[in-house]
Amino acid sequence: MAEMTWQEAAKKVAALALERYEHHTPKAFVYSYGCQQNVSDGEKLKGICVACGFGLTDSAEGADLVIFNTCAVREHAEDRVFGNLGALTHEKRRNPGLMVAVCGCMTEQEHIAEKIKRSFPLVDFAFGSSTPQKLPFLLLERMQGGKRQFPAPNEQRPILENIPVCRDHPFKAFVPIMYGCDNFCTYCIVPYVRGRERSRQSADVVQEVRNLVEAGYKEITLLGQNVNSYGKHLEEGMDFPDLLRKIDAIDGDYRLRFMTSHPKDANERLFAAMAESKHICHTLHLPVQSGNNEILKRMNRNYTREHYLSLIRKAKEAMPDLTLSTDLIVGFPGEDESAFADTLSLVEEVRYAQLFTFIYSKRKGTRAAEMPDPFTHEEKAERMARLLKLQEKIGTEDNLKLVGKTIRVLCDGVGKSADGLLAGRTEGNRVCEFSGDAKIGEFADIQVEKAFNWAITGRVINK
Repeated sequence: MAEMTWQEAAKKVAALALERYEHHTPKAFVYSYGCQQNVSDGEKLKGICVACGFGLTDSAEGADLVIFNTCAVREHAEDRVFGNLGALTHEKRRNPGLMVAVCGCMTEQEHIAEKIKRSFPLVDFAFGSSTPQKLPFLLLERMQGGKRQFPAPNEQRPILENIPVCRDHPFKAFVPIMYGCDNFCTYCIVPYVRGRERSRQSADVVQEVRNLVEAGYKEITLLGQNVNSYGKHLEEGMDFPDLLRKIDAIDGDYRLRFMTSHPKDANERLFAAMAESKHICHTLHLPVQSGNNEILKRMNRNYTREHYLSLIRKAKEAMPDLTLSTDLIVGFPGEDESAFADTLSLVEEVRYAQLFTFIYSKRKGTRAAEMPDPFTHEEKAERMARLLKLQEKIGTEDNLKLVGKTIRVLCDGVGKSADGLLAGRTEGNRVCEFSGDAKIGEFADIQVEKAFNWAITGRVINK
């Protein structure tokens, strides 16, 4: 079996499935927790399931194969996986032939993989975050009567191209350009579970984007734990700004986004590539995590508050219409009231369009997990409330400046409000709800009429 390709193994699984499920096409339910990279990984898992003869379903109920594609960044995500595995016990009783798999970042941690193996006997097999091609082999072994399988974590992680993808969205797509991380921030488990940085060849990335544009996709997001590190280990001598320019040269009516950028590697070449492009959105997700230099040092972020703010100024000089978003951790070990005040003042100075905020979550195996942490969860939650209140004020004030202006929006579907408005995202990634004649999956020009802290509303302007 070791000499088979995953495609050959998938064909064998499909043949076995025809015999085993003679009265119906077997169904696979793939659920991805966590970040956009996990969502992208899940789309590949769905593609491999189809290659193995399974249809796809959006519920574990009635499925023949359930795959939980897990996240390890926060403890809450792990708890959800354990809870959902426990809930599957009832489905397993109803359907003894149900196969259950766990993959992704959680399984790359030995103590977690061991807990899954010991505490959840309904799990048939597990595999890592960077080895979706193992799925056909594991399915084949199990369907032939083999034992439960839990391969050792931290295996080699080659980049494989031409894996089939079943995309979750009809006109918005994720395209990974690199995998892993070399930064080792003291709070983060990612380098330990996703491995070191590996970049895809630029020709493969460009071809994938070109195929998506030709298929009618309107918004493409390039993914990496740190996209600014793209190309460091490639022999072709191409960095991220070079890649952006190469992709931007593809003709078509589409938007290009990317995430996530690390401030230590962001530079004026990146900002120039964005400013001079036809397709790259003038929006930048630049995680700062804290506004205090001592906390940044304890986090091993490798930049200072002053350097970060200088990057923001340069980016805004290159793109006066730039919108910004960031990640912030509240309650990192050692963050006292003075350090938190520095975060508040930085948020006030930068004026982000969006904040992605997290109360610090201890991750076993990281350096921060060993640091003294004297503040209670209640104290951290109170600080979080103040941060969110400040952001609500900034969001409302900045959204009000858009009233009366005409903004291009990609229509996603029906909005959340009760009056049946359509909804979409602006180039700056703001939520926009609107009335008028617009097609889902197409761009529309919207005249902004009202503003709130969370969204803007308006109506379609027909040209």
